[in-house]
Amino acid sequence: MNLRDYSLVTAAYWGFTITDGALRMLVLLHFHKLGYSPVQIAFLFLLYEFFGILTNLFGGWIGSRVGLKTTLFAGLALQIVALVMLSFLDPGWTAALSVGFVMGSQALSGIAKDLTKMSSKSAVKILVPSKEESAHSERLLFKFVAILTGSKNALKGAGFFLGAVLLSWIGFVYALQAMAAVLFLVLTVSLILLKGDIGKTKEKVRFRALFSKSREINFLSAARLFLFGSRDIWFVVGLPLFLTEVFDWSFWQTGGFLSLWVIGYGAVQASAPLLVKRRDQSGISAGVKDALVWGIALIVVTVAIAAAVQFDFYPKTAVVGGLALFGLVFAVNSAVHSYLVLAFTDVDKVALNVGFYYMANACGRLVGTLLSGVVYLSWGLSGCLWASGVFVVLAVVLILPLARQDDQTGGD
Repeated sequence: MNLRDYSLVTAAYWGFTITDGALRMLVLLHFHKLGYSPVQIAFLFLLYEFFGILTNLFGGWIGSRVGLKTTLFAGLALQIVALVMLSFLDPGWTAALSVGFVMGSQALSGIAKDLTKMSSKSAVKILVPSKEESAHSERLLFKFVAILTGSKNALKGAGFFLGAVLLSWIGFVYALQAMAAVLFLVLTVSLILLKGDIGKTKEKVRFRALFSKSREINFLSAARLFLFGSRDIWFVVGLPLFLTEVFDWSFWQTGGFLSLWVIGYGAVQASAPLLVKRRDQSGISAGVKDALVWGIALIVVTVAIAAAVQFDFYPKTAVVGGLALFGLVFAVNSAVHSYLVLAFTDVDKVALNVGFYYMANACGRLVGTLLSGVVYLSWGLSGCLWASGVFVVLAVVLILPLARQDDQTGGD
């Protein structure tokens, strides 16, 4: 196990993630304060998600040709540009010009996020010992993917709180400039310490390989789309606005709750290998079964919260406690899915397959983001949660063919 390079890649990803979470909260709360509607706020993030789709699709192909280290550095650099660009937003501009400018900066940030994420998660497959090198390679892969993803999400939660605090403390512009300076330091240290090529294929990868995926990767990618759409339908716009409008929470309270939710979600995700550990099975077969079991649990939790909010049954308990439970179950689902895509992927195709998989992830976030504003405006938070439940059902249904295949082949 190349712990040095794994640690450097993880640290760079951490630095990016804090600014990404803070930026999301800064934009959402700042424009809500200016009087923008839920749909207008949702549109601010659409190019962020749309360009994430394109980046994941083409980023894996680019990463396999130039190496994951190059795409990682490019992601960090683009985020710095996006932060500095957004700091030039002029309060005197018209609403249309402001929205267009913010959408442009968010497009750069979306490219940056998915270049960084694709590079970091693909690197894990390469840096963890293969089956030939270790008899426990599958367990190690699950463990280190969960640690990377879980710690990233915990720090993203910290970024949400940081964004809310900075907005209240030093204002929108100075917050953006401070984050750009910190991320520039992260990029400089990474450039100095991270040596050698990571993930660069020996053979030239043809463009058509972007769309030449295995059956397993296709089903997992489709399931990932609906899984992450189910979260963002209520999380991106609906929940923050509900907390500020219905519960009358302050920016600090809203940012603090979202921060704690994502931190807890990340902590559970990092612990997922312990939560789903089996005595009788291991590897891909157990992973598929875990995806089904925890997916069904997520359906039950989501439907229960939606019903409680709609019928005004202890609404604060349902929202605060129920969504905490949703975060726990969702985190395990996400960790299992992240493991499966790497387990089903060969080392020489890791960047391509992971890029394609997270393209589906970005599609889900795009759909979820748009629906979050539209559904909340028409049906409130309960409508967002019912739509979330439908998406979770679809995510589970798309895992079923992998379970049937496993039964037919007799497991691992």
